[in-house]
Amino acid sequence: MHAIKGLIVASCLAATLAGCDPAKGGGEAPPHATDTAPTPSQTSLIAVPVNADIAPLKRELERAIPKTLWTINRRERACVEPQRVKLFGKKVKVTPAIPCTIVGQVTRGALRMRGEGNEIVVDVPLHARISARDVGGVLKGETATGSAMAHARVRVDLTSDWRLQGKARISYGWTNPPGIDFLGQRITFTDEADEKLRPVIRDVEREVNREIARINIRAQAADIWRQAFTTIELNRENPPVWMRVTPQRILFGGFRVNGLRLDLNLAVEAVTESFVSNRPQDPAPTPLPRLVREMPKPHFDVRVPVIADYAQLEPVIARALAKRSLRPFDLPAVGPVDARIGKVTVYGAPDNKIAVGVDMDVLSVGAKRAPTRGRVWLTARPVNKPGSAEVRFTDLHINGDTNGIKGDIFVLLAQQPDFAPMITDALTQNFTRDLTELEAKIRRAIDQRREGDFVIRTRIDSFETGEIKAYGNGLYLPVRMVGAASIDYRPAK
Repeated sequence: MHAIKGLIVASCLAATLAGCDPAKGGGEAPPHATDTAPTPSQTSLIAVPVNADIAPLKRELERAIPKTLWTINRRERACVEPQRVKLFGKKVKVTPAIPCTIVGQVTRGALRMRGEGNEIVVDVPLHARISARDVGGVLKGETATGSAMAHARVRVDLTSDWRLQGKARISYGWTNPPGIDFLGQRITFTDEADEKLRPVIRDVEREVNREIARINIRAQAADIWRQAFTTIELNRENPPVWMRVTPQRILFGGFRVNGLRLDLNLAVEAVTESFVSNRPQDPAPTPLPRLVREMPKPHFDVRVPVIADYAQLEPVIARALAKRSLRPFDLPAVGPVDARIGKVTVYGAPDNKIAVGVDMDVLSVGAKRAPTRGRVWLTARPVNKPGSAEVRFTDLHINGDTNGIKGDIFVLLAQQPDFAPMITDALTQNFTRDLTELEAKIRRAIDQRREGDFVIRTRIDSFETGEIKAYGNGLYLPVRMVGAASIDYRPAK
């Protein structure tokens, strides 16, 4: 009974190959999926250092603070106090108080500005030249010199409404107190100098605060905020990849003084979206928000979709199958057959699967008759391990029925051990190569580039692949790039 049934099946298959009952293919085509791959978005914190020129502060202080800070010319009744000795338990004056005339002046040198942490330091070098004349008729003139360094320390703060404020404090000390030696005594003049310097110190503090308030950070921040709503090209073609940046907040993490430049540590917190398409429209800018006083570590976090258009996969599969078809396929109960591969059709099927249709001309080896033409349909679900671009296909299904006397020659051929794996291998190699090339392209594209008034620098620390899925518009493999990014504001002059 089994032998008879096998003979009937073999006879029918042979007749099919001979063309007496042409096959219609491996069942009906699977339905088309209508869903689309998502547009990935993520929040990134992009460092945007802002530089404020504080050279005007130095120029204004140089103008406002006179070179000669004060002068003195006065008669003192006791430049040298009376000298006393202890005699019979009492102090007895042995020399009288010695009067003198004190003349002199204190001048300043060139101002120096520097930064210490988050403070602006204005160094004011002081030089005193003081003379004591007519000291008791003994000294006709003795000159004392001394030096000091005054420091105006300004702690700068940026308010939430973008106003720059400075709080100054003044300190100074005599590195060489002015004084003269006379009759074994040291006559110093620091008290006189200190008294004259107090109003000068207050003037320095007032000028510093006034000039700090004149620095317009808000205008620069508003320009940066407006231009940060942009779209950046990550890859020019094959495929075109764009990243759209939509700022959400602007954060402040303090500042540092670098020479005559105030470097504010700002960062834009933005939603970064990636598109595999033509350039998307730039997002609409919003007004400059209030400043947020916090600064997490800046990070660049972008999801870049690697989408393989199904049309691009068709020639990949066709080439792999054409190479295999150079050798006959050995089919059960039929024997060796030649299969000439025709059109390959690939599209997305429901349930995150892909559908592959292969047109074939099949003919028994050595047969002289016309080949049998038909199409076989396969569906499969693409999968990959986390972090890997190596794609495998599971849940493989071949449309058609091989049971009974109406067995389908094309289904039998598709069930050959090296038919479906060859398709899988071709797609795996294609994805791995494309992903490697895309990573290299993106690294080159965003390493450093100018966009309008910005110079963008990006460092990618990791390049991770996500889970592959099939959608109606292509095979989708999300790639996550993590690193750091900064935007230097350099408007064209």
